[in-house]
Amino acid sequence: MRVSSHALVLNATYEPIGVVSGRRALLLVLAAKATVLETGEHVWHSASATHVVPAVVRLTRFVKIPYRSTVPLTRRGVFLRDGGRCVYCDAPATSLDHVVPRSRGGAHVWENVVSCCRRCNHLKGDRTVAEMGWRLRRPPRAPSGPAWRILGSGRSDPRWIPYLDGLGIDGSIFGRFFSATEQTATA
Repeated sequence: MRVSSHALVLNATYEPIGVVSGRRALLLVLAAKATVLETGEHVWHSASATHVVPAVVRLTRFVKIPYRSTVPLTRRGVFLRDGGRCVYCDAPATSLDHVVPRSRGGAHVWENVVSCCRRCNHLKGDRTVAEMGWRLRRPPRAPSGPAWRILGSGRSDPRWIPYLDGLGIDGSIFGRFFSATEQTATA
């Protein structure tokens, strides 16, 4: 059976590390490299056993994680940061826009790239926000911190929320980020 679920991986100190496939989480448990904290709904059948795919696992040994100082700029990341909404009119976002156009020297960085709807992107063209008389509903910022490793994965499971409290992620933020992912994925 193909395992399509995902699991939250916690370090031995209960610090969230990231999100892996359900298959990878199950292999970590079977190799005694992790213990199951929460089980999922999916079941994996082998020739001699049936296993419930975990939703949250904790590694048995501490793993030092090298953290990146900057988060890579991706389309999905911009949509997640902006909640899947246009920063100009708050309609569902379908494209990306440079606040200061690239033709005017604007860089392709987090602070200059925003999500927007097709209409606003077409109307704005290569003009600045000031020239259009528009304003941004939310100022663009680069995401940071360990929470982005979880939010940036685009995966969600309500069973993860108690383990993410230390990162400042509560149920409302968690739901907002992942509903934005689902909206942009279908657009």
